[in-house]
Amino acid sequence: MRTIFLTALASSAMALTACSYDNGDTASASSEAAIKAAPDFTAAVAAPGREENDLALDASRQPAEILDFMDLETGDAVVDIFAGGGYYSEIMGAAVGAGGSVVAVNPPQFVSSDAAKEKWAGIASRQPNVSLFPSQLDDFTPQPSSYDFAMMHLIYHDLYWESEKFKFARMDPAAFLTKLYEGMKPGGIVAVIDHVGNPGDTRAVVEKTHRIDPATAKADFEKAGFVLEEESDMFANPDDDLEKNVFDPSIRGKTNRFVMKFRKPA
Repeated sequence: MRTIFLTALASSAMALTACSYDNGDTASASSEAAIKAAPDFTAAVAAPGREENDLALDASRQPAEILDFMDLETGDAVVDIFAGGGYYSEIMGAAVGAGGSVVAVNPPQFVSSDAAKEKWAGIASRQPNVSLFPSQLDDFTPQPSSYDFAMMHLIYHDLYWESEKFKFARMDPAAFLTKLYEGMKPGGIVAVIDHVGNPGDTRAVVEKTHRIDPATAKADFEKAGFVLEEESDMFANPDDDLEKNVFDPSIRGKTNRFVMKFRKPA
């Protein structure tokens, strides 16, 4: 488990629509004397009110096992990058407790529908320490040493993706990771889970399959200064056809995925 941290987290949040929104800083304060501990991840996953669609994903995503492996701790200040529908945001909010916080970063175009607003309003009502921060990923610039933990679940490949249809502009992954590195506290952890892709032209592989070569992800993070602390093969699937798009019904939810725990040196 992670070295004990004594932290004081800055509090900052604003209301937008029916949901809780954040200005990009950590969303709650914790006592400097609070000792970090491992949460009850099983209880966090079983917290009442989670939507049926999210519950149906638990078997394939194993969130309790992932968060335990990644050393999320009670009281952590967390950033959930490209949080989507808030699957992990809600679970992590329950896990870190009232002394912790979760800032869920999402491009505005993915959270502007009535359904998305209703989903995030429900999450905020159940986990008040979770705040939604609408921002293009390229624009997200966390304050220095803001976060204990960052989650990048099935989205690192999107840093190499671009789409006119979805108004998702071409990004510079190295520039993004530089800002993320600055935003992590010394000793902070970045959890990366993504679909295994073939080697080759990364942008072409991502465009075709929404996958990424694990070696590319590892090299990118290490170049940014992070240290790969541990890997897991809990989602290994040797029968996965890496040429298939991850949204192909024959493989969706069963892809071969890599799991990497990176740390910013203390």
